[in-house]
Amino acid sequence: MKHERIDVDPRIMMGKPVIRGTRITVEHVLRKLAAGLSAAEIIDDHPHLTGEDIRAAQAFAADYLAGEEVFLA
Repeated sequence: MKHERIDVDPRIMMGKPVIRGTRITVEHVLRKLAAGLSAAEIIDDHPHLTGEDIRAAQAFAADYLAGEEVFLA
């Protein structure tokens, strides 16, 4: 699935998915959310991000996980 706000480029952050136009990884955004920060708090920390960027990181992660194969033992 295409994600307009997410870039994957081996020259940027060693190819980790980042918010387009930044060096902020999807992982970094997700870890802040997992730590309990709100979208507003993340934007306060990174003013160039938007709510749409944060939702795009979540959607990217969901799509990535949806494509994983699950093996049951």
